[in-house]
Amino acid sequence: MDPTPSVPAPQLFSLAGQTALITGATRGIGAACAIALAEAGADICLVRRPGSTNDETANAIAALGRIVKIVDADLADLDAVKGIFGKALEAMGGEIHILVNCAGIQRRSPAVQFPESDWDDVINVNLKSVWLLAQAAGQHMVPRRRGKIINFCSLLTFQGGFTVPAYAAAKGALGQLTKALSNEWSKENVQVNGIAPGYIATDMNEKLLQDPVRLRQISERIPAGRWGKPRDFAGPVVFLASAASQYVCGEVLVVDGGWMGR
Repeated sequence: MDPTPSVPAPQLFSLAGQTALITGATRGIGAACAIALAEAGADICLVRRPGSTNDETANAIAALGRIVKIVDADLADLDAVKGIFGKALEAMGGEIHILVNCAGIQRRSPAVQFPESDWDDVINVNLKSVWLLAQAAGQHMVPRRRGKIINFCSLLTFQGGFTVPAYAAAKGALGQLTKALSNEWSKENVQVNGIAPGYIATDMNEKLLQDPVRLRQISERIPAGRWGKPRDFAGPVVFLASAASQYVCGEVLVVDGGWMGR
């Protein structure tokens, strides 16, 4: 692995001249991460569901003066997923320096009633699509001896949760996949790490936010005294995408307001 560059510390966080591919970036945490990477100097390729007309993230990136491209693909369609990286490479001039796997879905049901179709949907989107994109990224990055891969994990990478068996299984496996890829690719100067969000006020947690009992129970346990917001991930994602994290390998950075430490 290359050493951390000998430049002034603020310059370690610059992403000038780099390109990033990010899934799940049309809203919530993914949108905040895409904008943060652009603010740090990266050009961005967004993966967007076919038929979506949500251009808010793309417009925000363009307003920063950065290049922004869009690849339309449904992450539940694994054949489509296999074509994403190649299309992104073409759109970005043949170079991808950063991959951020942020897309995810949720299905809730008691384990004894959990439908097999929901299980397959969650595993395919939250785990298999990540593996396919990370593998494609590795095939591009490893020969070039440079690259950053950031996988969005979860508190359920470490905990079991309730009525979300497929999500817990996928996110637990994703933590191990992150470490497995890091073990192989760190020596090739490709850093693979994860970010595990705590309880964040996004669409995915809408049911929890609307349940007054669970909302109170969760809120009372967060040492920071509030639920997280998408912008809370701007710093962590830029850190893991930049030379500032050159010697950080196979870690899952928990961003949860202190929940896991309580």
